[in-house]
Amino acid sequence: MRIWSIHPKYLDSKGLVALWRESLLAKRVLQGKTKGYTNHPQLYRFRKLNKPVEGIHQYMSIVFEEAEERAYNFDKSKIRWKFDPVILTVTKGQLEYERNHFLEKLKVRAPQLYQKQKTIREFDAHPLFNPVEGGIEDWENIKT
Repeated sequence: MRIWSIHPKYLDSKGLVALWRESLLAKRVLQGKTKGYTNHPQLYRFRKLNKPVEGIHQYMSIVFEEAEERAYNFDKSKIRWKFDPVILTVTKGQLEYERNHFLEKLKVRAPQLYQKQKTIREFDAHPLFNPVEGGIEDWENIKT
């Protein structure tokens, strides 16, 4: 499961569809509707919220908006649109790690997009996240 901290506008089509599916899974986990993935580190930051499910709905709303801009047909009813907005922090080191991790994926599956994206020095954060100074988040499973 990868719940990206980077803005979904950078994702290729496969990445955006995968993020939507993984967000749906994350929502089910946070709602207690699945036995798997309950201790997944990607969900740690949502669990810190008073209302984790509202946080994932807000997260998903941005993913949905990006999909809508691209004329994808994601199911709007999967999101409860009346959520109390929240802001989470993400470290700049985490954003850099995710940028590099994502670019490695693009290099293989979308080389043309990789050539364009690699010139962007810093990716914007998903609007749910406020970037702060710091290294890679403690919850991240670092791929070496």
